[in-house]
Amino acid sequence: MGDAGEKAKKSEAENAGVEQYLVKDPERFALNFARMVEEAGKAAAAWAEPREKGEIRDTVSDPVADMVRTFSKLTEYWLSDPSRALEAQTRLLSSYMSIWTSSVQKLGGKEIDDPVAPERGDKRFQDPEWAKNAFFDFLKKTYLVTSRWASDLAEETEGLDEHTRHKARFYIKQITNALSPSNFVLTNPELFRETVASNGENLARGMHMLAEDIKAGHGELKLRQSDASRFAVGENIATTPGKVVARNELVEILQYEPATKQVLRRPLLICPPWINKFYILDLNPDKSFIRWAVEQGHTVFVISWANPDERHGRMDWDDYLNLGLNFALDTIERATG
Repeated sequence: MGDAGEKAKKSEAENAGVEQYLVKDPERFALNFARMVEEAGKAAAAWAEPREKGEIRDTVSDPVADMVRTFSKLTEYWLSDPSRALEAQTRLLSSYMSIWTSSVQKLGGKEIDDPVAPERGDKRFQDPEWAKNAFFDFLKKTYLVTSRWASDLAEETEGLDEHTRHKARFYIKQITNALSPSNFVLTNPELFRETVASNGENLARGMHMLAEDIKAGHGELKLRQSDASRFAVGENIATTPGKVVARNELVEILQYEPATKQVLRRPLLICPPWINKFYILDLNPDKSFIRWAVEQGHTVFVISWANPDERHGRMDWDDYLNLGLNFALDTIERATG
């Protein structure tokens, strides 16, 4: 009776595990899938339009050609000696057999030590189903073994200069990361469950956002990091009072109004990184270095860098120094004496 009860509980748990991966509303799922396909078409159109007009010239062939040249040196080493190639293949197949054996034992209810585990800090396989579910566990282990095998081949290739070996490591890492089962709906348990639970709404929404991001990038993928519609410069971001006092083709120089009756003799110039907007230092009254500085009696000037385009294609470090920092210092000298 006890064994029967245990089997019943196990069967219920297995059914519950399968249930979470079954679509509950096929009609709604089909509708959302159609929406996803429609949004994918919009994304493709947004990507293709500027290329058809000649506004964007893709240079994908250059890095791909370099990758092929790099990998050809690896394959030449491993395939030039049949015994060496056999040893590499045997090593991979042996790892696959170990995974298969452990998976069969696990399906039989046997507790075994995991021979293949993600690296410490690898967040891709944190969902419990990667270990509990036999299918996802098998995918995870097969992927990890294959990617590590490929990395080992790059490390063990003899006769490579360090630069070529570094490129091989880089390309292998990018390819294996892209092919991770965590990146695909049907092979990621967490994403699979979310897709089923929302009847595909998450896929339609994600594809819609992709189309918007490509359109916002004028044919390039410009990933949003927040909802840009929620922010307006001068209203809920960059609220410290100030104005543009000088500009050229590379920068604008902003001067902020003093917040004290008396100010310090020496003005303060802030030079943000080129990749950041000036208001990274003036997000809101509670998160503003600029507001804090003027409240301490500083006369604050900030460089606002222009978004680079074809006008800036020939500019070098000297231009950034002369048109940026030196121009800002000259502006401050004229403004403050």
